[in-house]
Amino acid sequence: MNIEHYSRHLENNNSNHGKINLKAIALLFIFIATLTFLAITKLIPVTRLNKSQIISPTSIQISEKPKSNDKDLVQRIEKEITNGSGTYTVFVYDINSHKEYGINENTVLTAASTIKIPILAVLYYLADRDEIDLEKIVIPQKGDIQDCGSGTIRYDPLGTPYSIKTLARLMMEKSDNTAAYILSNQIIGNNKIQKIIEDWGLTQTDMVNNKTSARDISILLIKMYKGEITNKALTAEMLGFMDASDYDDRIPQGLPENVKFYHKTGNEIGKVHDAAIVDIPKHPYYLGIFTLDITDEEAAKKIMIAISKTVYDYMSRL
Repeated sequence: MNIEHYSRHLENNNSNHGKINLKAIALLFIFIATLTFLAITKLIPVTRLNKSQIISPTSIQISEKPKSNDKDLVQRIEKEITNGSGTYTVFVYDINSHKEYGINENTVLTAASTIKIPILAVLYYLADRDEIDLEKIVIPQKGDIQDCGSGTIRYDPLGTPYSIKTLARLMMEKSDNTAAYILSNQIIGNNKIQKIIEDWGLTQTDMVNNKTSARDISILLIKMYKGEITNKALTAEMLGFMDASDYDDRIPQGLPENVKFYHKTGNEIGKVHDAAIVDIPKHPYYLGIFTLDITDEEAAKKIMIAISKTVYDYMSRL
């Protein structure tokens, strides 16, 4: 093949090759366009992420029933308090989580009959140490009779015998003032009660002057409930004196009928108190409501019932 012929041969090959390349490019373009069209028209399935599958580092999942925060509970209690006159001190303590919620809970005020709680606790503490025999019989003397306030002993014939255990029961269930006087002054001694409760951490309770606070009583009731005062049998007996009384018209009224509670009320002019352990399964709690300068006791009791219901609703949802 001469040079001229070879040159023409190359030109023909290059021309044919160029035509082939252009044809291939055209086919490739058509193929890509076809795929794009099919994807758009959903003839070919395309994986897409739902909004729920997209995870953002700032996204927050909100439950159907969001739990109230601590501030919310206090605000709800304050709302109930504003409906009445006088001053309210309230303390709530979650026994399992150790969370607490309070309004003026360290205010020291007249304890009224809630002062009978430390008398009971120390009595059963000493019984467990064999320092007091709960079966011992006591015959109240004329000077022991407290002819005021609540109780039934003052109406019984002088010389009627009582076991120390019966006096303890009457002190709690009937809020009997004569029983409390005999136990605190004759059986134990106020100075001894004072020393023991101070060792337990009660710094705002004064047995002689009948003073305490909502927080101080919480320390005592929680120790009683947890079995830290006495043995198991005596603990059950002690709490049994507080699971019902003649004065279940405050905190218990804000609870469902099947809920267990252990409480003690107190009453004086202008003062309406109640302190309780509410024994719900997951979050047993203490609720103490102490008041002063109350002008309408029945209205105050209704507010206490409303507070009790508010706290129960909150704690039972935790």
